[in-house]
Amino acid sequence: MNPIQGENLGTWVDGTRTDHVPADDRGLAYGDGVFETLLVRKGRPRFLDAHLARLSKGCARLRIPFAALRELRADIEAAVALAPPLAVLKIVVTRGSAVRRGYAADGAETPRRIVSLWTTVPLESGAGVMLARTSVRAADQPTLAGIKHLNRLENVLAAGEARAAGAFDALMLGGDDRLVSGAMSNVFLVRAGVLSTPLIDRAGVAGVMRGIVLRECAVLGLTVTQKNLMLEDLFGAGEVFVTNARVGVVPVLSVGEHSFDMNDIGRRLAAHIEALDA
Repeated sequence: MNPIQGENLGTWVDGTRTDHVPADDRGLAYGDGVFETLLVRKGRPRFLDAHLARLSKGCARLRIPFAALRELRADIEAAVALAPPLAVLKIVVTRGSAVRRGYAADGAETPRRIVSLWTTVPLESGAGVMLARTSVRAADQPTLAGIKHLNRLENVLAAGEARAAGAFDALMLGGDDRLVSGAMSNVFLVRAGVLSTPLIDRAGVAGVMRGIVLRECAVLGLTVTQKNLMLEDLFGAGEVFVTNARVGVVPVLSVGEHSFDMNDIGRRLAAHIEALDA
């Protein structure tokens, strides 16, 4: 079983349990929408408010007038009621069915919400994971940077290269060779006890778990900066870890042929965040 996604346990489209979405949905035609993927642990969606806040921010950025947050929460409750002890919840909001042909929206569309629940298994990451270098570059688009929109073809191709290499994830660079993120994760470097992570101002997704790490570093008294980072910064790090909402904080053992030590900061953060009641 793939450790990220397994069997579908149910899908709800605008509150109705069904796996059918109209063929004229703009999310299907143009990737015109946003999504969130989060862990459900013992019947509780982890960091749900943070995910819904990012989803709302993404809708606002795309000018999708999504106002059904109360209904969405009801859909989530219906899905979570069926969840085993560990599951993955996916939330999608699209602009809805097209009312005119072409890229430009009419403005009269009704946003569509889709909630699905999936089985999952714990990630065995104690020994660290491998990242692959990918030939796919993350294109600069400041208007979309940070949000988790449905246009993810760069990540699809990069993740395919990682899978072919037997790696956990693919390390993505921007056009100027700066570090951006993994295909499905954010990246943190540790050097001399100081953490750093790439700015998400031109490309990439500002992950919810990335935000949790930034927040909890202050709680633990750890120094962390967000800045432009290059490959030489990565290779000069004493420790590297990646984050996402499904797997938490995961130490990186190697990127290609370059290996890293697995020191205490990533493990400390992983244990601290895993214990949070959220």
